[in-house]
Amino acid sequence: MTPDFKYTYNFPTPYRFGPGVIAELPAHLKQNNLKHPLIATDPVVAKLPFFTKIVESLKAEGMEVTVFYDIHKNPVKSDVLKGGDVYAENNCDCIVGIGGGAAMDVARAIVLRINHRRDLFDYDDLIGGDIYVTEEVPYFITVPTTCGTGSEVGRSAIISEDESHRKRILFAPKLLAKIVFADPELTMDLPPFVTAATGIDALTHNMEAYIAKMYHPICEGIALEGMNVIAKYIERATNNPDLESRTGMMIGSSMGAIAFQKGLGVVHSLAHPLSTLLDMHHGLANAIMIPYGMKFNIAGFEDKFVRMAQNIGLEDQSGEGIVNWLFDLNKKLGLPTKLSDAGVKAEHLDQLADLAILDFCHPNNPKPVTREDFKKIYEEAL
Repeated sequence: MTPDFKYTYNFPTPYRFGPGVIAELPAHLKQNNLKHPLIATDPVVAKLPFFTKIVESLKAEGMEVTVFYDIHKNPVKSDVLKGGDVYAENNCDCIVGIGGGAAMDVARAIVLRINHRRDLFDYDDLIGGDIYVTEEVPYFITVPTTCGTGSEVGRSAIISEDESHRKRILFAPKLLAKIVFADPELTMDLPPFVTAATGIDALTHNMEAYIAKMYHPICEGIALEGMNVIAKYIERATNNPDLESRTGMMIGSSMGAIAFQKGLGVVHSLAHPLSTLLDMHHGLANAIMIPYGMKFNIAGFEDKFVRMAQNIGLEDQSGEGIVNWLFDLNKKLGLPTKLSDAGVKAEHLDQLADLAILDFCHPNNPKPVTREDFKKIYEEAL
């Protein structure tokens, strides 16, 4: 990984990558005759010095800038509706999503909302709502500031219902960013916990995509390389960060998001209810659950686990080797390995299992998962 060069990729969308590329954002907007961006971010990023610098760089070029950051860490429908109103009230002409998964999801859902006025969840992909995505959408740019979700290269947004917190998925090819500015320098000040948790989220994307059912050798190849890169850099990026390790984690994160177009699986279906019910950080939920979910999947798919272990460079090239490595990795990153260490109690497990079986990820798991399976996995992880 060479952190001192800038690259342009065109997969799956124009992707400007490298230290310092964020400085190119004002010129790009001007070239496209865009003068009033809505910047959608989260309350934490909105207060950081690099964010202020981005806003000032746009204003220095004569642009009006409207910032919207009134969002939850697990975004809900009302966040999107408020953001859409802010866009309209300020006569914005484009949307720039800056941040991690929550900011990207809200930004992308606002992109959908501007010219699509049905109830937001009429567009839920799981009920065929993508057929209603027929209108043009605002010009959309993404700027990732974490190395986890890879949402910068996604075409979907996960938004929860305000009251039930049930997660819904909005998807359409039109929601892909027109360009990504992926600058690893923006991640240099991430605290260790966020680096570790989002990094494991990215690792989970690659691992689950690789073993997900369906034949997709393109995504599988990307997933193998993505997990290799993350395994190489995640400990350094967390415990002794430098630009090379942050660069590696950012590209590994994007690779995971590209790969999971193939699908995810049981780990995400275990993790999502922890965020829905207990407001647990999504990356942390994946980090705790990935060893247990991967253990569930070994039988019948041993060859896939051998390939992953070989690719990561483990001495124990087996499914058990992968699981043990994941437990050990969590410990090295300062992350818990038990749900009880994160505040989960036995009385939560039935409701968690009820939510998990309704989740949209496990149908792509390589083997079927029942509610009873979910309950047992949660019990083992408690």
